[in-house]
Amino acid sequence: MKQTAIQQAIVMVRNRIDSQIDTMMGKHTAHHLQQVERCLYDLLEAEKEQIKDAFETGDFENTKFYTAQQYYNETYGKNA
Repeated sequence: MKQTAIQQAIVMVRNRIDSQIDTMMGKHTAHHLQQVERCLYDLLEAEKEQIKDAFETGDFENTKFYTAQQYYNETYGKNA
């Protein structure tokens, strides 16, 4: 399934958090990355709305999608 840029960034940050070593510096870095991850989830919600708005204002008469939500779910996934 495709991923948006924000979804890709979340995966990168999550992988970086998971790879931090068990040192004080690693824990400190992981804490900051968790804050970044939370912000990315907020941005993901805004991105979803932008994609839906773009779909609704576009000319998609000859497509299999009937709603912006259906387009988003089938293109990026329901739980994205």
